[in-house]
This record gives sequence, structure tokens and C-alpha cells, in this order.
Amino acid sequence: MSHPVVRLLDALYLACIWISGAALAVMCLVIPVGVFARYVLGFGAQWPEPIAILMMVVFTFFGAAAAYRAGAHIAVQMLTDRLPAPLRRACAGFVHLAMLAASGFVVVWGFQLVKGTMGQTLSELPWLPVGITYLALPLGSLVTLLFVLEHIVFGSQHDRPVVTYDHEPRVAEEAT
Repeated sequence: MSHPVVRLLDALYLACIWISGAALAVMCLVIPVGVFARYVLGFGAQWPEPIAILMMVVFTFFGAAAAYRAGAHIAVQMLTDRLPAPLRRACAGFVHLAMLAASGFVVVWGFQLVKGTMGQTLSELPWLPVGITYLALPLGSLVTLLFVLEHIVFGSQHDRPVVTYDHEPRVAEEAT
């Protein structure tokens, strides 16, 4: 699709992939450092665990946004696949509205959490405000919200080349 909004969201999708991948890589590097420091060097470094947890949160929220856009999120379709097409569309609409509500909730209250904890610091990382560690929640949810709106307005994006770069696109399901 050549719509400018979709192209912008393509870039945002790729940013989510890179952010998630970087967070996962940092987490995979930091955890062995903590284990090495504790069991080989004989002292427990305090910083690896909070950094790994922070990276897990970043990976989760930005990865979930990318997974939603790619259609790779978990979905139980045993019941809905057996429904007539109009009811399947109604269920899909309900899911999108529920995703809008959940994402909107986390965006609003996530920013409140960030704002409310900005004056606190982690004891292991005194230079890092707690509010920064929570920033992935509202930002990742905001991206998810944008992808849900995109799905509602422009349709599913999970068969586009930007999403299916490593495999053949799926054959579009026949909507009857």
C-alpha cells in the first residue's frame, strides 16, 4: 500500500523490530555477565538484574506492537473459525475495540506512572530515574494503538513485504 501513513507505520514497525532485537541482545549479554561475576569472580554485581528486567519490559511492549501488526500475536480461533462470516467480522471488530481500549488505558495510566515515579531512583542504578524504566509501557502501547487504528482504517498489514521479508506471504483468507 502506498498511503503515506502506512509507509510511516512501516518505519515505526521496523523501529519496533530493531528496538526489541536490541533489548533482547542486551538482555542476553547482561545476564551472563551477572552470572560470571557471581560464580567466577565471587561477587554479585547489582546492576545486571535490573538492566535485564528493563530490557525484558522494552522487548515485551515493543515486540508485542510489532507482533500485532504482523498478525503474529496469539489468537484462539477455534470458536470464531466456526462462526458465519458476519459473526467472525463482528468478533474481529470487538477484538480491535478491546485492543484500542486496553492500549489506550496503558498509554494514559502508563504516562501517569512515568510522571509519578520520575523523582525516584533504583538503588542499583542511582543515575536512572524509575520513570524512565517505565517509559516502555506507554510508548509501546501507543505504537500498538497506532497499529490497531491502522488495521481498522487500512486493513491487515500482515501480508505486506515489510512484514513478510523472510518468508512467502500467506494466501489471503477468503472472506465469505
